[in-house]
Amino acid sequence: MAKLKTLLENAHLLRYSLFYLCGVQQVRLRVHLRMPCICTFFNSVLVLSFLIVCITQTPVYAGFKIGENGPRINGFFENDLGLKLGNDSTKRDEFNLFEQRLQIKTKLYPEWNKALVDWMAAIDAKADFTVDEYFNGRTNAQWRLLNLSLSPVGWLDLKAGRQVFTWGTGDYLFINDLFPKDYVSFYIGRDDEYLKKPSDGIKASLYSEISNVDIIIIPEFEPNTLFNGQRVSFFDAFQGGISGVNSQRTLNEPSQNPENAEYAMRVYRSFESYEAAAYFFRGFWKSPRGYLDEMNRVLFYPRLDAYGMSLRGPGLGGIANAEFGYYNSRQDDNGDNRLIQNSTLKFMVGYAKDLGNDLSVGVQYLFEQTLDYDNYSSALMGADYVWDEYRHLNTMRITKLYKNQTVRAGLFIFFSPSDLDGYIRPTMDYDLNDALKLTFGANLPWGEDTHTEFGQSEHNKNIYSRVKYSF
Repeated sequence: MAKLKTLLENAHLLRYSLFYLCGVQQVRLRVHLRMPCICTFFNSVLVLSFLIVCITQTPVYAGFKIGENGPRINGFFENDLGLKLGNDSTKRDEFNLFEQRLQIKTKLYPEWNKALVDWMAAIDAKADFTVDEYFNGRTNAQWRLLNLSLSPVGWLDLKAGRQVFTWGTGDYLFINDLFPKDYVSFYIGRDDEYLKKPSDGIKASLYSEISNVDIIIIPEFEPNTLFNGQRVSFFDAFQGGISGVNSQRTLNEPSQNPENAEYAMRVYRSFESYEAAAYFFRGFWKSPRGYLDEMNRVLFYPRLDAYGMSLRGPGLGGIANAEFGYYNSRQDDNGDNRLIQNSTLKFMVGYAKDLGNDLSVGVQYLFEQTLDYDNYSSALMGADYVWDEYRHLNTMRITKLYKNQTVRAGLFIFFSPSDLDGYIRPTMDYDLNDALKLTFGANLPWGEDTHTEFGQSEHNKNIYSRVKYSF
């Protein structure tokens, strides 16, 4: 408990140190000139790192226990700061990320019931507590994980509760992974952990010599976290351009009832060094792909069935992967309803290779086709935006390690030759020791048109830092 007290005291000191170093008064950044603010940005990170090393007398990165026989607690404290490189109509022009985060996690093994012991029961819990200075110090608490896992027989694993569902072979590209994502976190510089949102559901994993099967049931719909103009601006068709706090859209989510439960299944097996998988999903588009009421600016999430396949394994001296998906837009089977997203085909191939000397490279190509495009085109009205039938997207990831692998420099690039837009994500991580990690990075989207995926975010460019102390 003494270690926990020390950690909380350090977190408290770090928070107000960051306010002072960044020129915060009454939880507002006094940013008038871009260059002085950038200098303060980097200086604050360096001084904060020094403070952490100096004020932490006892290494607590191994965690601590609650009581002599209690559970072991691990987690981290993190300060995040992202300064904007452009102005738009969001809530703030100076920054789009400024928060302090405490995460704690533990794993319990219930022993009060013999059946639970025999079934190797375990409870995973992970919670985040944040102070968000972007919204004037608003506090928030969220369960990232809270679930019970069981293995009642050798061929069956069960997990029920809050968990993060994920599968597929893409690197930042998702075809058959139709579980919810947080794209706001992705675009402002939070850790990659926060790209994938947790869901409340049940997962059953069945194992056999022929194949393995994962079955997922999600009783309550969980959408993607998308740009809403408060923190990140976006293209709003109702406004006819880039929108911020002036956006007046309403997103109508599916009601919470058994008929709207979502189901997903993956059947997979290995063939020597290769893993093949088939996928099925029944639920809803995770982004609002339909207009419920144009006059009142109401969007909704249409029903969706998805079928897919993937293959991953060694090839050409590296690791190759391919993935395919067919999205059946169940409320627009023929593609002639201009108010609902058409059915879609998606195909992706990827290749990654370790070039030696701690250097690795990965590339991907994604192809998307809107089906029944002639029906869609015929149904359009004069003022409608016309979306292309085909989309091509290329990505590249380059990673280089330095200083005995304690420094990791990375670059991820999205580029669409069909949309003429892209997104550049440089990052650098530095592990000062087992407990302290510094991260610097940037989010640099751009595009020729304001309505494309990356072009709509062109004014949300930022540079960010994260100071993370693990225990």
